Amino acid sequence: QVQLVESGGGLVQAGGSLRLSCAASGSINSFSAMGWYRQAPGNQREMVATITRNDATNYADSVKGRFTISRDNAKNTMYLQMNSLKPDDTAVYYCNAKRLVIATTYDYWGQGTQVTVSS
Repeated sequence: QVQLVESGGGLVQAGGSLRLSCAASGSINSFSAMGWYRQAPGNQREMVATITRNDATNYADSVKGRFTISRDNAKNTMYLQMNSLKPDDTAVYYCNAKRLVIATTYDYWGQGTQVTVSS
């Protein structure tokens, strides 16, 4: 059973920084990709950033140049460094991991961590 545990959320003023962590219960090398998603009240969950096993990254336009996704295979942990935070970044942030088995992709989610940016 895969477990993903996020940490690092909190309250920060606009312009500030936070670093989110996602610790996996097993080797993250088993995942074809990992990513961060967020959901604000009344909105659908949206992709923030993803990173593949080969370290290819992808970012939502709204966070490009401000957020950086990375992974540490030795620690089985993924990170999201968030700089120049804006009130619009306020949301619950979820860690996601994808595992490809034969022709089926399995999705795993963490419980979420709240990020609140005050103006």
